[in-house]
Amino acid sequence: MSHADRPARLNRSQLSVPGSQMRFLEKAAASQADIVMLDLEDSVALPDKAAARETVIQALHDLDWGERTVSVRINAPDTPFMYRDLIEVAERGGDRLDLIMVPKINSAADVHMLDVILTQIEAATGRRRLGLELQIETAEGLTNVEAIARASDRVESLHYGPGDFAASIGARTTSIGGPVPDYAILADPDEAGHRARHLGDTWHYALSRIVVACRAAGIRPVDGPYADFRDDEGLEVSARRAAAMGFDGKWAIHPSQILALNAAFSPRPEEVDQARRILAAMDEAAASGRGAVVLDGRMIDIASIRQARTLVARAEQIARTHA
Repeated sequence: MSHADRPARLNRSQLSVPGSQMRFLEKAAASQADIVMLDLEDSVALPDKAAARETVIQALHDLDWGERTVSVRINAPDTPFMYRDLIEVAERGGDRLDLIMVPKINSAADVHMLDVILTQIEAATGRRRLGLELQIETAEGLTNVEAIARASDRVESLHYGPGDFAASIGARTTSIGGPVPDYAILADPDEAGHRARHLGDTWHYALSRIVVACRAAGIRPVDGPYADFRDDEGLEVSARRAAAMGFDGKWAIHPSQILALNAAFSPRPEEVDQARRILAAMDEAAASGRGAVVLDGRMIDIASIRQARTLVARAEQIARTHA
């Protein structure tokens, strides 16, 4: 499968739902999330892992998931639960299952292993092909992110895991997706001796590497959760930052976050209008043999066309999906 053959899925909001609670799964099936992820990992206690797996399989068959994409997050490769999760979910999950999310991917070898097992399951059962979503949550995983992104044509997206990543690098914070107050600098004193304090973005390097690796490999970059689901302003700023960097979407850990994420990762109407004006102006320039044109006092050229086409295509995809 080439990059162009991968499904063009909307991934503005990815709702994580505990796989052990059928009532939560029922609510998720009726949500407005682009992708619903049924979780067998962090949200499920160790004694409940096997029972949650059965609940998820039942939900995949019994609930009406509409047109949305459905994913299951299995346990990490370094746990005793991963193998059985992968086998049971892939073999018995049915054709409504689209994706398998795998946490704590550290190397391309992890991806090769998953690919081999899924290929054999599909050959043995005749089930349709499953895509992979992979979480980058460790220093080792980030070091190998480019190879991970290209390790298999099953890979559809990489997802940043801020909590486990912070622990992996020894960051002094318990925040998940939020600011780190100590990561700041002081400006020079003003005339009154006051020194303004500017908070830095602790996670910018990790996010930048993930988005570049994904775009180079032709897959979706997705930002991780913003854990304080009562902080609407903080969520919006975090989502707008990720969208500005080039991410397709972000995790929601509570249904109340979905609409804000869908809005943050959708082009604004004025942006779409401007993009269409750019395309029209460039078409006119091309017809007269010019490679660039001035629009609203600013020079636009072939790079502007690429940006405008990407934005318009995304707006049209959202319109088709929610028509």
